Amino acid sequence: MRDPYKVLGVSKDTNPADLKKTYRKLAMKLHPDKNPGNEKISDQFKEVSAAYALLSDEKMKARYDRGEINPDGSEKGFANYNQQGGNPFGGGNPFGGGGGGGGGAHPFGNGFDAEDLFSNLFGGGRTTRQKSQAKKRGQDKTYNINIDFLEAVLGAKKQVKLEGGKTLNINTPVNVKEGQQIRLKGQGSPGFFGGGSGDALIEVHIKKHGYFTIKNNNIHMDLPISLSEAVLGAKVTIPTISGKIALTIPKNSSSGKVMRLKEKGATDPKTKKKGDQFVKLMIMLPTENDSELEEIINKWSQDNSSGNQNIREYLN
Repeated sequence: MRDPYKVLGVSKDTNPADLKKTYRKLAMKLHPDKNPGNEKISDQFKEVSAAYALLSDEKMKARYDRGEINPDGSEKGFANYNQQGGNPFGGGNPFGGGGGGGGGAHPFGNGFDAEDLFSNLFGGGRTTRQKSQAKKRGQDKTYNINIDFLEAVLGAKKQVKLEGGKTLNINTPVNVKEGQQIRLKGQGSPGFFGGGSGDALIEVHIKKHGYFTIKNNNIHMDLPISLSEAVLGAKVTIPTISGKIALTIPKNSSSGKVMRLKEKGATDPKTKKKGDQFVKLMIMLPTENDSELEEIINKWSQDNSSGNQNIREYLN
């Protein structure tokens, strides 16, 4: 085994708190659960743990600094000497314990368990049963996705790019709401000690539409109409979330009149019932002066002065 100071990257005068902090950082990085199948990393984890085991023991550290023991904790002249040849230390680990261990000969004998040392750092040694209970689920990861208004109302298939460059195709729910999260199980951060991965949470953000808005599953829109359409009535083509339809505007329709299109709204995710579409009529006058129109309105206004007075009295 190499010099434990070099293994951990610390000096002889490093205090116990900083030593523990350094080991913890290295052990978290090199832990086998975070590097499955990588034997090289697993060996590094064991070496780092063994180095910490020696340097964190005040008496063993002092003996090593005086040159009385080897980096693996054995007496000078007995490096890596284990049970098979009549070990003068009683057939095992100079730190005590003759059984268990990490699966093979370790620098401190077959009784040394790097996993136990790692667990001890987080609040005491654990039995096999307790280790299984210490499995820690990975963290959830949140991602944002922007979708169009109609995609939100009708549902859509979208591609999401996750951490690490992984891409997934997801189906957004029908009538998804602003800020709603779509959960993708097991697509978050990996767990620790054999624990399951966290989830990916896809937070939905909806782009504003040019003329549609939604409230309580009902679609709302303002419909510009001409003065002649308002006075004489007309049949016009208007958009809905499911396509264009014909709408009949009654004669003498005032600006602000709201017309209801039954079941032309969004589908409720729970009841599966459809809302309505509400169309608000907005009379648009010509942008340029029209002398002929002015003459007609002027004559009409004079002939209906009493009606205009009644309107003003209503407003008062």
